[in-house]
Amino acid sequence: MPILFRPARETDFVRADTLVVGSINDLTVRHGFGEIASPHPPRFQIFSLKDDPDGLWVAEDAGEMVGFAWSWFCGDLWFLAQLFVSPDRQGGGIGNELIKRTWGPAREKGAINKALITFTFNTVSQGLYLRYGMYPRFPIYNFSVASEHLIGRLQGAQLRCVAVENTASDLFSLAQIDIQALGVSREKHHSFLIQDKATKGVMLYDRDVRVGYAYIADGHIGPLAVVQPDAMEAAFRTALSLAAESGAPHVSAFLPGACDVALRIALEHRMRITLPMVLMSTRDFGDWRQYLPRNPGFM
Repeated sequence: MPILFRPARETDFVRADTLVVGSINDLTVRHGFGEIASPHPPRFQIFSLKDDPDGLWVAEDAGEMVGFAWSWFCGDLWFLAQLFVSPDRQGGGIGNELIKRTWGPAREKGAINKALITFTFNTVSQGLYLRYGMYPRFPIYNFSVASEHLIGRLQGAQLRCVAVENTASDLFSLAQIDIQALGVSREKHHSFLIQDKATKGVMLYDRDVRVGYAYIADGHIGPLAVVQPDAMEAAFRTALSLAAESGAPHVSAFLPGACDVALRIALEHRMRITLPMVLMSTRDFGDWRQYLPRNPGFM
């Protein structure tokens, strides 16, 4: 019986999460990082499915899920949030077919640039992405440190914080900051983050001038964006302070290799790399001295 490729449904997400967690842990264990993935509520997947049902696909063999792909797009950017195939079914073309089905509708709607974030050591998948014209741009490292090492030790300028609200004015401001940092508006994704009770969002001000925003959830920072590179130092230091004081045992953040300022501050405060990743895309976009991603699925 041939493999069935079909659009995903909300009822697929429990099985998809099991597949994704198992595939990630199979990969990271083989490369010496241990098991790093655990089940998570599919809140952003559900949001993405409602926003763009064409962006999520499932591969099944005799009723068993053997592959899952999830993408979203904003403006001209198509982002592959997840593409996972059961470890025992890899190399059979399932991943290639899933990419075709997620990319096709986005291209017809005006997406031009393809991008994703994947594990640096995931060479087999990178070979697939290269064939779709997505080339490695720069590394992205997940840094982490115990909160106790930050509290009282963050010296230097910080910014004034004002809670983000789900208003037309704040959503417009957030979208404008993203356009300056990334080149695309992500207003709909801010609406999702603001309504996520587990996430705290703040606008960042230098005196009375709005210079960026930051989100924090369970000690993890991101996304964080600023309107110009010279605002990143104070913005990241402010976010570290908020995360350390949140009560979470650890503080973490995904830091692009292009963002020298954030990397320097992380190292000054004893943060250590826990996971190496890489951004791949069909063309350069944004100024990554101005943006810190939330995670590989959200960007």
